[in-house]
Formats: sequence, structure tokens, C-alpha cells
Amino acid sequence: MAQDTHVLDRPPEGAAADWTIPQNWQAYTAEEHATWDTLFERQAKLLPGRAAQAWLNGLHALRLSESGIPNFEELSERLMKLTGWQVVAVPGLVPDDVFFDHMANRRFVAGNFIRRPEQLDYIQEPDVFHDVFGHVPMLADPVFADYLAAYGRGGVRAMELGALKQLGRLYWYTVEFGLVEEAEGLRIYGSGIVSSSAESRFALEDPSPNRIRFDLARVMRTEYRIDDFQQNYFVIPSFDELLRVTIETDFAPLYAKLLAQPDIAIAEILPEDEVITRGTQEYARAKD
Repeated sequence: MAQDTHVLDRPPEGAAADWTIPQNWQAYTAEEHATWDTLFERQAKLLPGRAAQAWLNGLHALRLSESGIPNFEELSERLMKLTGWQVVAVPGLVPDDVFFDHMANRRFVAGNFIRRPEQLDYIQEPDVFHDVFGHVPMLADPVFADYLAAYGRGGVRAMELGALKQLGRLYWYTVEFGLVEEAEGLRIYGSGIVSSSAESRFALEDPSPNRIRFDLARVMRTEYRIDDFQQNYFVIPSFDELLRVTIETDFAPLYAKLLAQPDIAIAEILPEDEVITRGTQEYARAKD
């Protein structure tokens, strides 16, 4: 979901009315393909034992280990057979209504550019590695695929009710930076974590962040940061439970309640929180 103010108010030249553009796969250079391979190799070694099984299954099912930047047409063909989703290229961040419409119709928007070699560890705007390596494996999971489609449908209603900020926090703390509890322990599934070498370790192993049991209203009141590691991670018990809560909740009265309440500051622990790990916040203090 767009988190930046640098979003155009109309499709740029060369884009369709729905903001999609050709991926232009044949135009990628050897260096760009090599950048993908470097990033992929580093993360592929790191994620077994850290990433959720659903994410690992999706990586295998979609054959993302093949060398070079994936061709969206071929990737979409595989994904469509599994969950009815496809991947479409866009020129960058898109307006919220465009984002929600694509998602509600099982189209995942992805940037078609890739970071430069000197940006391997961090890039501010999501590139094809973040979008495809980070997000798309989870779209091969039927339950999570249904969750994202439901999120897209809910986005339009949130815009009408003035609750985009609250809904955006749900996306942030699940799709981008979510943890799930599996039989072997906590695992990462959020794309912002699985596509980051450093945060893949930090989210699970560092003593600094809080790890808190997921609660829908709590998550939607909680502020977050976009410029560094997270100080809170929220842990879902399963993807089935995440989908159930999303489908069964009547969001209109929930938004009304949330809009009347103050936001919860980053790193704050509430008395009613089910805390899995109370963080030291040492990393955050060291950055202040």
C-alpha cells in the first residue's frame, strides 16, 4: 500500500488507465539480472528456518529460484493456476483507489525496476525484488491470497469512512512486517522482512523489538515507522485465523470506535497486550 506522498494524480505517459505498464522484461540488462540473483542467493540461504512454511512453499511452487528477474507473464500463469492471482507492472507507487481495485480483483501491482548494486541492503521505494520475492510467494497460499483480496475490497470502504490510516496499519503489520506462530516457533512472512537480510535476523532474533499477539483493533491503532527496523512485530496464530477475523469483522463500527480513540505510540505496551517478547528497545534508543 502506498506510504509515500510522491504519488502522481494521473497515470504517467505510457501507462494504461489502470496505471499498469508493460514489464518490458527483455529490456533488463545482464547487470540487473545479476542483482536479482545476488539478492535471491543471499535471502534463499537465510530464510529456511526463519520464513513461514507457506512462504517457502510459494517460492518453490512459483519456481522463483530460476535465474534472473522473473517474467511477469510466466509468473502470473503459474500463480493463476494456484490462487487466481496475477502480477502486473506499475511505474511506481499508485493512488490508494487504484491499489485497492487491483488487489480486490486479484492483481498484485509490482514495480518493474530493480535497485542498483550499491542499494542491495536498502531502497526506499519498493522495487521488483521487494514486490516479487517478498510478496508473491505468499500469494500462492490460498488462505493468504483470499486475505489480500478481502483487504482490497475493504480498502474502498475504508476510504469512504475516512479510515485509511487505520486500515493501512493492518497492511503494514501483517502483509509487510507480520510474524506467524508455527509449531517450530515464530516465523516471518511479511515482505518487508523476508526481502531484507538484516531484518530477517532482527525480527526473530534481536532482543530489541516487542513481539505482541495480534489483535485487530490494537494493530489498527498502532503507529509505525517506515525508515528503520520495526519496534513492534505482531504475531498471528495462523493465516486461517487472520482471514477469519478479516472476513467476520464488521469494520464500520470498528472504524467509528478507533477514530474516537488515541493512537498507540510505537513501542508502547498496553496492560491487556499478550506479550510474547517484551523488547529492550536498545536498538531504537541507540538511534536517537
